[in-house]
Amino acid sequence: MKRIPVSGPSITEKEIAYVTDAVTNAWYANANVYNDRFERAFAEYHGVRHAVSLPSCTSALHLSLLALGIGPGDEVIVPDCTWIASAAPVSYVGATPVFADIDPDNWCLSPQSFAACITPRTKAVIAVDLYGNMPDYAALAEIAGQRGIAIIEDAAEAAGSRYCGRAAGTLGVTGTFSFHGSKTLTTGEGGMLITDDEAIYRRVMVLRDHGRRPGDTMFQNAEVGYKYKMSSLQAALGLAQIERIDALVERKREIFGWYREELGNCEGIVLNHEAQAVHNSYWMVTVILPEWLGGKAGVIQALSKQGIDSRPFFSPLSSLDAYSASPMARAARARNTVSYAVGAHGVNLPSGLNLERADVARVGAAVREMLSERVPAVATAHASLV
Repeated sequence: MKRIPVSGPSITEKEIAYVTDAVTNAWYANANVYNDRFERAFAEYHGVRHAVSLPSCTSALHLSLLALGIGPGDEVIVPDCTWIASAAPVSYVGATPVFADIDPDNWCLSPQSFAACITPRTKAVIAVDLYGNMPDYAALAEIAGQRGIAIIEDAAEAAGSRYCGRAAGTLGVTGTFSFHGSKTLTTGEGGMLITDDEAIYRRVMVLRDHGRRPGDTMFQNAEVGYKYKMSSLQAALGLAQIERIDALVERKREIFGWYREELGNCEGIVLNHEAQAVHNSYWMVTVILPEWLGGKAGVIQALSKQGIDSRPFFSPLSSLDAYSASPMARAARARNTVSYAVGAHGVNLPSGLNLERADVARVGAAVREMLSERVPAVATAHASLV
């Protein structure tokens, strides 16, 4: 019986041809051809003026904060349940991350918790499009606009998602993307920053190239910057992927549809939500399991024994050793009840683009079997009294 991986890309002859051409010809005068083509195609797809290819989404978030002038003494609000890369750049610039709770339905930043976390020191909020879903950006924008707070959209996991018809990554002053090998659109590693703000774009272009101004040929660095660039080979792969983005998202949605057929009627579990305003790209199919089944670690281990790889729903950042000692984390642990309830019982099921219907049926059967075998104690007690 084959092992089912938790994630992975779709690579076709198009990707192979583009990368082969890049490694053969993207040198000398052609060194930046694929980067330019990828950035233009990515900007066009998202309907924005500027796209900057980078080595990671983390670097895109870092540059976003720097370009906004955020630093020591400032606070940046981040949802508690997300990968640490959403919050780490806040620490890079010397600011303080403040962990807000998530919405119980979409698992993204709760507008109510966002509002409650604002202080006079709040300068930005990083809204994360978790697992391909998107928060209530209308509510977030109203709150942020009233207080002069910049929205940075972390769309690392949401290439191809849409909110009220707008592409993920276009709901903030900047949008940031990850092209890690697990993502719907991949370059192996890599990222992108998109923006319509000309001043931010110009600032980013200096910061990402060791403080060199665009067009500088004399290596006269204006300031100390960063080495945040993408290789032409990665850009060639990314170009092929963005040209296939609609098909990739359609396949992700088809895979989620299979899971809905397998698990949608199982009592006590919850699958990814899709609000009326959202077109969810379902990067990771996620199931929130009942408390009586035990924590996520046991479920992951049980699935692994059946040759099925899975991964845990992100634990709250405020629970991690990296942050747990800070006053902000202590406050978050007392406040963010949804993050702690959902994070403890969520599991990402296999979601790779190579999945077939039979693979999903096998995963579904394994989850149903687990649910049937581990009857909740309350049900057992009731049965013994009848």
